[in-house]
Amino acid sequence: MKVTVERAELLKSLSHVHRVVERRNTIPILANVLIRAERSKLAFKATDLDLEVVETTAAEVSPGGVTTVPAHMLYEIVRKLPEGAQIVLEATGDRAVLSIRAGRSRFTLQTLPDSDFPDLAAGEMSHKFTLGAADLKRLIEKTQFAISTEETRYYLNGIYLHTASTGNTLMLRAVATDGHRLAQVELPAPSGADGMPGIIVPRKTVGEVQRLIEDNEGEVAIELSQSKIRFTINGVVLTSKLIDGTFPDYGRVIPANNDKYLEVDKRAFEAAVDRVSTVSSERGRAVKLSLTAGRLVLSVTNPDSGSATEELEVVYEADPIDIGFNSRYLLDIAGQIEGEAAVLKLADPGSPTLIQDKDAKGALYVLMPMRV
Repeated sequence: MKVTVERAELLKSLSHVHRVVERRNTIPILANVLIRAERSKLAFKATDLDLEVVETTAAEVSPGGVTTVPAHMLYEIVRKLPEGAQIVLEATGDRAVLSIRAGRSRFTLQTLPDSDFPDLAAGEMSHKFTLGAADLKRLIEKTQFAISTEETRYYLNGIYLHTASTGNTLMLRAVATDGHRLAQVELPAPSGADGMPGIIVPRKTVGEVQRLIEDNEGEVAIELSQSKIRFTINGVVLTSKLIDGTFPDYGRVIPANNDKYLEVDKRAFEAAVDRVSTVSSERGRAVKLSLTAGRLVLSVTNPDSGSATEELEVVYEADPIDIGFNSRYLLDIAGQIEGEAAVLKLADPGSPTLIQDKDAKGALYVLMPMRV
């Protein structure tokens, strides 16, 4: 195998695939990236047995071939080579090494047989549809912060993607919750999503997809079945196993009859919560909201360090109420509000609060209160 490729192209491909490879591996082949060269194309494949990414780039190939080398080491070598360098990758069948040449730099890396490299066979995909990269990005960004990191509740370690009817419109809905807060965002379901199974996309997969669509304007092809999902984005194919579990009936925790309506300037509220929470304890992070007609007082009392209060003018005409929240959770949700005003619908100090963007439709957040 002999391949000549431009450094920038090689680095771009490797930066996507090497992230999938875990730093510590008990199975040596999983530390490697599979390199396949054929017909002026160079393909890289990496996997951790749950997630597989394949990226293809243009290259001069003469002759073709296939091998595997340590993923992180290859990435670091290419990253440190000078910009604009032409890189030559060469492997001969009788020696178990890949040589890398660029200018006056020479490297040889130990290889492992490509026959040992696992294949995450996707099987039959039951549903296929396309989604604008911007739409997929919104579904992820508005819910990702609420994904649980508690490994024992593994079925919450991802985003629940499914279809649901809102009025007469079929929507594609993403939901994430960690038991303390819940985020739900939806958009009109694309053609082909009708009848799809409800699936839980793992946290790591969500993070990789988010990076791939970071500055992408195009379309993302999505294929899925009961056990796997595949995203195709600009020459990158990412296939992932899904979380094998049942997502809880989240509809039961979304309050429908909260009668206390609070409207607050989003920027002022976010800044005030941030300021008063400076004195909160690292463990508790509690901030108290005291509401009376037209007025909100935010307060934090920390026996170890002191206290803080701040007052805001708000739209509020219901009965007075004192309610506490985790300030970090409150800031996470406030950060998702796109418009100028946030709406909080409250019931009592012990019940969940519904938070929405006054202007933007399609997204809602639920936050459980704290004792203060």
